[in-house]
Amino acid sequence: MRKETLLSCALVLTTTFSFAQRNNSRSDEKFSGQTSFYAELGGPGILFSANIDRRFTKSNLGWGGRIGIGFVSGYLDSDPYYYDRPTTVVTFPVQVNYIFGKPTSPHSFEAGAGFTVAGKKLGVFDFYDSTRSSFFVTASFMYRRQPVNGGFSWRIGFTPLIAQGYIQPSGAVSVGYNF
Repeated sequence: MRKETLLSCALVLTTTFSFAQRNNSRSDEKFSGQTSFYAELGGPGILFSANIDRRFTKSNLGWGGRIGIGFVSGYLDSDPYYYDRPTTVVTFPVQVNYIFGKPTSPHSFEAGAGFTVAGKKLGVFDFYDSTRSSFFVTASFMYRRQPVNGGFSWRIGFTPLIAQGYIQPSGAVSVGYNF
C-alpha cells in the first residue's frame, strides 16, 4: 500500500509539473538588435561623430532615435579676410528615424530627420559669411546592414544638411555594433 501511495504521488507531481509552462510573453524577453552604437564619417555629425541609435519598439525595425557627439575642424575666422587659426567645433546630432524592412532580414532602409547643434557658427556651404550657422536641420536616407540578433553593422547613404535657406548635399558611412 505504501509503495502504491508513493507511486501515485510521484505520478501526480510529474503530471502537474509537465503542464507547467515557462512564461514566454514578449514583454519578458530581451530583444536583440534594438540598440546600435556606431562611428560615422560625414552625415548629421558633419565630419565625424559617435552615435547611439535605439528603437522605440521591441523590434529592430520601426520608429527610433539617435543622439551623438561629433566634431568638425576648420579655421577660426576672427578676421573675415584671414582664415589662419585652426579650430575644432563640437557637434551634437539628434534625429528621429524609421527603419523599413523585413523582420528576419539584415537589409533595411532608414529615413530620418532631425537637427545638429554646433558649438560655434560654421560655414559649411562655401558661400558668403551670412550663411554661417550653429543650427542645422538634417535628414538621412540610408541603406542599413544590421544582423537581426545583433553584431557588426554598417550604413551608407545620403544625408543633406539644411541651414539659412541653403541645402548642402552630403553623404555618410557608418560602422558599428548592434545589440
